[in-house]
Amino acid sequence: MTQITLHNTRTRRKEAFAPIDPENVRMYVCGPTVYDRAHLGNARPVVVFDVLYRLLRHVYGEDHVTYVRNFTDVDDKINARARAMQEAGDTRELNAIIRSLTDETIEWYHADMDALGALRPDHAPRATEYIVQMVAMIEGLIAKGHAYPAEGHVLFDVRSYPDYGSLSGRSVDDMIAGARVEVAPYKRDPMDFVLWKPSASDEPGWNSPWGRGRPGWHIECSAMADELLGASFDIHGGGIDLQFPHHENEIAQSCCAHPDAGFANFWLHNEMVQVEGKKMSKSLGNFFTVRDLLDQGWPGEVIRFVMLSTHYRKPMDWTEEKADAADLKLSEMWRTVSNFADATRADPTKVSSSIVAALADDLNTHAALAALHQVHAEARKSGDAAQLANDLALLGLLNADFSTTPRPMFASDKLLFDLADRLSNVRSEAVRTKNFEALDLLKKQFQKAGLEVRMSKTGVDLLPGPDFDPSKLEGLE
Repeated sequence: MTQITLHNTRTRRKEAFAPIDPENVRMYVCGPTVYDRAHLGNARPVVVFDVLYRLLRHVYGEDHVTYVRNFTDVDDKINARARAMQEAGDTRELNAIIRSLTDETIEWYHADMDALGALRPDHAPRATEYIVQMVAMIEGLIAKGHAYPAEGHVLFDVRSYPDYGSLSGRSVDDMIAGARVEVAPYKRDPMDFVLWKPSASDEPGWNSPWGRGRPGWHIECSAMADELLGASFDIHGGGIDLQFPHHENEIAQSCCAHPDAGFANFWLHNEMVQVEGKKMSKSLGNFFTVRDLLDQGWPGEVIRFVMLSTHYRKPMDWTEEKADAADLKLSEMWRTVSNFADATRADPTKVSSSIVAALADDLNTHAALAALHQVHAEARKSGDAAQLANDLALLGLLNADFSTTPRPMFASDKLLFDLADRLSNVRSEAVRTKNFEALDLLKKQFQKAGLEVRMSKTGVDLLPGPDFDPSKLEGLE
């Protein structure tokens, strides 16, 4: 069986992954707060953990992996958006607006993530469906001395959990000195965080031992993970922005609720997204949603390819140049599949060992794409793209609509590969002899035939343009 290694944020090192139960590998990933379209930063963890989900299913079997990604559908931001809609003229009651807003946003989210090639999780729970479990967990924390009620709130006593800060590597006192924390007279300690809070009469609220109210953000994930995966499970993931305080608080309350369990054994965090080298923000005018990119005509697979080009633990920079290059590479691969394989019969269980090995090494998607490039080259040379289709399918990059449509206007990819191989040999000889006359002549002949010639350190590519005429290549094979 393939050995997977993952960088565990909690231990700060790469570790061999060994599931608690190989018959039921369990993963929880924090999902969105549903009040607006998902932006590119929201999409990155979806793609990252979709790749991990696919890898786990490949190694342990599709029926032996359970993936949970939640929806936070009760939150102050949702309430604020609903009130803004009322102020803009929506005459419905606040709760009706909130339900409609969250329903619609969840539908948008599913559609946009589907477009990125992400598989649906096994469970996609809404927080509001697990209020009973949250109340029960809070009651247990109070009984164990880890939480206390105060003025309609319930707060977690951070000082009652000695390991608080282990995930982020900071002491409580350091956090107080360096963090912005909510100051409230009912808190025993500035770092204590809310498990339950009162709700206004027109806001979403549920009856509880502490009065009508709603859960705090952190308790939601702990309760849903416990209910759907158990007190101990294998992997917990999310963006690096959630490491503190959200994930830190999840660990504290879950480990205190179940002191004999370990909560999540592995913690994985993806880095943030930039646009053209700058932090994505509305003030800089470089903020956009996944739907914006899709509506601009970028295929979801191209967006996914750009994301996979950067290792998940490094900041990802979205640029038009990267998107153009990804679009070109994927179009070439899809064309090869359309010429030499049946994409509808792609089998993601029969994947190239080089790609599996790359993904098993802490999700090295950059190396996996490099391996995919070699598979593509072999497919063009051999005239058999079945393996390429399989590998594209595993990576979530196979566009069946494109790859099953014949493209007779293009010459055989095998012919182009042979010509590119010839050009590469001529270039190597030119570099050796310092005589580039034959190389320049061959390039000009290819360009006259309507081919774009691309040469780099990694090799040579010939790309057919709109005026490509294969007949002009006769005699050059």
